[in-house]
Amino acid sequence: MTPPTPSDPETPRRRLDARRNQERVIAAARELFTEQGLQVTVPQVAERAGVGRATVYRSYPSKEDLIVAVVQRQFQELEQRIQAALDGADAYREWCSFVPDLFERLARDRVLADAFFEGRLVPAARILGLIGQLVVAARPSRKIRADAGELDIRVILCGVVRQLIVFDERDPAVWRRYADLVLNALRP
Repeated sequence: MTPPTPSDPETPRRRLDARRNQERVIAAARELFTEQGLQVTVPQVAERAGVGRATVYRSYPSKEDLIVAVVQRQFQELEQRIQAALDGADAYREWCSFVPDLFERLARDRVLADAFFEGRLVPAARILGLIGQLVVAARPSRKIRADAGELDIRVILCGVVRQLIVFDERDPAVWRRYADLVLNALRP
């Protein structure tokens, strides 16, 4: 059987199927990594996605490639959330909403948390820069320290989250408490 040509009517359908499979693989990997951690195997991901191993390996030649794809998707979602906060009418209120939301996400998803702070797979500098912009945008409210900025985010917010990860803390109530402490740390 010869492969389809771009003018072949089957080509668009196959491309659509490939995109659907890729979405299923990413969704399955994200679920499994969140549930069980990075020790999950590619065959487990393929099984959860309902595709063959070869389908996974065609798009993601190594497990690390699959992890990077999952984390990149999560970073895109996080970046969209921060951008929405930056576009909001009240930067201080957005800041006070964003921090607990971020901590909730990181408490639920250790892969995202690890990637965020490890920075080896997907650099987090852009995300931290956007969070720093949100802090700067909130300063005119006078409800946040006038000297607060990105370095404070890196030290205070990232320091707290890193320690919660190191202590393998998974209780959402504990994460909420530390989100409040971070917010309080930047108040005048």
